[in-house]
Amino acid sequence: EYERYRGAAESIDRLPRVGREVHLVVIENDAPPVKRIEPNVSLFELLDAFKEVLVRAELYRHHQVRLEPLSVRERMTQILAKINSENFIGFADMFDLREGRMGLVVTFMAILELLKESLVVVVQQEPFAPIHLKAAA
Repeated sequence: EYERYRGAAESIDRLPRVGREVHLVVIENDAPPVKRIEPNVSLFELLDAFKEVLVRAELYRHHQVRLEPLSVRERMTQILAKINSENFIGFADMFDLREGRMGLVVTFMAILELLKESLVVVVQQEPFAPIHLKAAA
């Protein structure tokens, strides 16, 4: 009798693992594909607008005694709290020139992250016109 069980165990051991120890899972995604709205503002136009903000910031340059760590995530939250989906806000108005170059860069990075995550919409009426943004609908 022992030999019979041993032979059965060896036969089972030779069987494929799928279905015995490993189970295949099939998942169907019923969600409609997310439609991404591409901004009508190029990255270069955003960079040009950012350069203008940096030039204006040079006017407010001063000695900084204490440096506070700035978080891009925190700045993203602040920007989202400042804007809404109904009214546009000027791109340059998003920056606080008193924060210096580091604060301006963190704000710019936060805006780029919000664009990447499709949480804000950036619009420019015509080339070289001011850039505006608002929360995505």
